[in-house]
Amino acid sequence: MGLRVGLAHTQEAGARGRLLLVDDEENILKSIRRVLRRGDWDIETATDAEEGLKRLEQFLPQVVISDFRMPGMNGVEFLARVKEQVPRAQRIMLTGQADQTAIEEAINRSEIFRFISKPWNDSHLVLTVKSAFEQYALLAENERLHRMTQEQNAELKRLNADLEARVETRTLMLSQAKRDWEQTFDCIETPLAVMQGTDYTVRRANLAYLKVAASGDGATASAVNCFQYLFGRDSPCVGCPLPSALESGKGARSEIQQKGRTFVVAAYPMPGEGRVVCTYRDVTEEYALTKRLIETEKMAAVGQLAGGVAHEINNPLGGILAFAQLMKRDVGRSEADRESLDLIEESALRCKRIVESLLKFSRHSKVEDRRHFELSKCVEDAAVLFKAQLKSNPRVKLELNLATGLPKLFGDPAQLSQVVLNLLQNGLQALPSAEGTLKVDTGREGDRCFFAVADSGSGIEERYLPRIFEPSFTTKPPGEGTGLGLSIAYRIVQDHGGVFQVDTQVGHGSRFTVFLPIPLQLERLP
Repeated sequence: MGLRVGLAHTQEAGARGRLLLVDDEENILKSIRRVLRRGDWDIETATDAEEGLKRLEQFLPQVVISDFRMPGMNGVEFLARVKEQVPRAQRIMLTGQADQTAIEEAINRSEIFRFISKPWNDSHLVLTVKSAFEQYALLAENERLHRMTQEQNAELKRLNADLEARVETRTLMLSQAKRDWEQTFDCIETPLAVMQGTDYTVRRANLAYLKVAASGDGATASAVNCFQYLFGRDSPCVGCPLPSALESGKGARSEIQQKGRTFVVAAYPMPGEGRVVCTYRDVTEEYALTKRLIETEKMAAVGQLAGGVAHEINNPLGGILAFAQLMKRDVGRSEADRESLDLIEESALRCKRIVESLLKFSRHSKVEDRRHFELSKCVEDAAVLFKAQLKSNPRVKLELNLATGLPKLFGDPAQLSQVVLNLLQNGLQALPSAEGTLKVDTGREGDRCFFAVADSGSGIEERYLPRIFEPSFTTKPPGEGTGLGLSIAYRIVQDHGGVFQVDTQVGHGSRFTVFLPIPLQLERLP
């Protein structure tokens, strides 16, 4: 049946309708045919139901007119068969005056479109057939629209399923991208925040930003003013680059001073959103280190200059010493002259020792400079250099207690002399009003030798003790210390396999003791 419906639909494209007449009376068929000639229809006839069914299969009519009373299969049964084979075909039945029962049966079984009573009215017959063809066309159009609607619904359903799958995929991609962005944002070690340019409100901040915030609680910074959250201020920071970045539409940066720290703040505007990405870099330690490096370079230059000057002084000094010794050997010198020459020789030798200490101190340390040396002699050479500074501090007393007979150590005596000088310099700066006592001791303790520098100064507060050897740490006012002395000393001592011991008491002074291993016992020979 589906094949027939498809064929019928193909034939519908023609211009003429198809009409099948079934009646056992030949004159009725001719009469109806004659009446319906005015319509543009193809008409086929059959004299009984069996013949009508055959024509039905071949002709596939759109409208079927059948008489009720026919030999064999009556009109009701025939039209019921028509309904089964061609459901859309419109069915019209010819009935007589006594066929009321047939009419009811036809309505129930075959859903008759119209009934035409015999004898018929020609105009009524033509109008009824036209209405049947119109009904057939309407059903065909409805069926076509229904089929189209079903196809469109199926396609829409498929598109919806495809769209839902795409939306789900895009949602997953967006979620993953959001997670990746947030993780990337939070992995940046530089404090970074997205802020509203009009009111400095933080819209998003990374973990590094939260860690340096003034509150320190790590809570979200959303909808909080950056200057309040980050620095604990009541108004925008002086020199903030955010307004300049918004006005110019380009990145801007500036330095902000806050509670003794220096921050380089960079602001990058987000086009068309009124928001700004700000980064904060704490350069306090960097600037301090730069200053210390500059001071170190100055000290290195001074050391080189001192070494050059000492080398030049050494030559005339040697001449003075030689001539003084030769003059002492002259016969006939008076006792007063000999005393004067002894004083000249002693002073020249003292100057020579100072010059030698300067030369040792100014030399660059090398691995090949390491050798066996006497600790007490190394400490004494450093003390000789330091005594020159004490002339400007007459109320400071230096006491030396250097042990004799200590085993020789292995290392660079020039570097260790620098450690002694650094400790003496720190001790001098710790004396209140440049008045007090500095003590230097050497000795042996078990399998180690040691030297100690003690002062009668103000001592070190306990909270500072864990940081005294850090390169960036100093408690001295600006211009009085670089913060490198103890850190350099600590590195030199560690490089020699030694250890520091610090004993201090606030108000009573400090004692720095350096223990160095005896090489034969610790197998530190080169």
